Amino acid sequence: MTSRILEDSMTACEPGPGRARVWMVVVAAGAVMGLALGLRHVQGLFLLPVTGTRGWSRELFGLALAVQNLVWGLAQPLAGMVADRHGSGRVVASGVVLYVLGLYGMTRATTAAGFVLAAGVVTGLALAGTAFGVVYAAVSRQLPGERRAWAVGMAGALGGLGQFLLVPATQGLIEGLGWQGALLAGAAAFALMLPLARVLREPRPAAGAQSAPPQALGEALREACGHRGFWLLNLGFLACGFQLAFIANHLPAYLADRGLAPEAAVAALATIALANVAGIYACGVLGGRYRPKYLLAGLYLARSVAIALFVLLPPGPWTLYPFAAVMGLMWLGTVPLTNGVLSGVFGLRYLGTLFGLVFIGHQLGSFLGVWMGGRVFEATGSYALVWLLAIALGVLAAALHWPIDDRPLLRSPAPAAA
Repeated sequence: MTSRILEDSMTACEPGPGRARVWMVVVAAGAVMGLALGLRHVQGLFLLPVTGTRGWSRELFGLALAVQNLVWGLAQPLAGMVADRHGSGRVVASGVVLYVLGLYGMTRATTAAGFVLAAGVVTGLALAGTAFGVVYAAVSRQLPGERRAWAVGMAGALGGLGQFLLVPATQGLIEGLGWQGALLAGAAAFALMLPLARVLREPRPAAGAQSAPPQALGEALREACGHRGFWLLNLGFLACGFQLAFIANHLPAYLADRGLAPEAAVAALATIALANVAGIYACGVLGGRYRPKYLLAGLYLARSVAIALFVLLPPGPWTLYPFAAVMGLMWLGTVPLTNGVLSGVFGLRYLGTLFGLVFIGHQLGSFLGVWMGGRVFEATGSYALVWLLAIALGVLAAALHWPIDDRPLLRSPAPAAA
């Protein structure tokens, strides 16, 4: 006889954390993610100042950020494993320290290799410990099932608000302090996030709280790798990374090439971030009511339509800002939905690890989006081919998510010891 064994089933009837504790966790998660993803979101504003000062090409700048995305993706499963085993607090604290070092290193780098090391490797490792892979898992494990979707959506919304505020703030700092001063200000702000790592520490389970033997990590990995939907999520997530990384890092330069003022790029990125606040919250809540895989399929298809209309219509405020608003509503909504598919199928015990593995696909797409944006532009003088590829990948992702088997896995209970 088989029965579903999920780690959260043992805690469903236990008293959950108080309202104050819930809000502490949600606000801490939103603050850490808001600054981590916000500083990543505005890196496109540094493209022209950095390349102009150092005399580097757009391809080199794009390569550094592509390496950042690739390192982030490769390090995310390891960060998830450490967080699943030793708690999220230590991983978040380590990520904060690395982020400070990475931003400082970007200001001091005078060679291409040094810039790639700081902006690519160090900052990529930092994102693995401070972005949604670890933080969402920490929030999910600290709250009961009926509050989990709301908490994940609210934490994401607060993180999106941080992204929105960082866009005009960063542009103002660049204009007032220069791009190096702006990066140093970001490093100082990130250092203030270190105490919040303690808030995201999961409490130790009470003795005897689990009546079922825990699943081994190796068994969980074999189970996931043998599930077709796990690989479809990975492939579909590649489109998300490609689209977001390309737009965030190359949109300012694309708009400048089309004759729009720098303020238009700032307003567009701010619009994306502000709309993301509502979008990620809505996706988190809707993911608790409807099947996330269908929401994901519809989201990817809608993205492709929005990109196609933006590229085909004449450039200007009347096309740019609606495009930014629509893309913002769907910007990071894929993350809580993908998280929801994984937790619904495999449970919560190794959610950080499994999300990290799926996230490799996302970051491979991010690497290609940032690097190909610079490479194609240097080769052709245009971003047209990259826009077309972003549209095609969105349609492909929608087709891949629809057939995912999202039913909870049935596991045979381990035999009792004699």
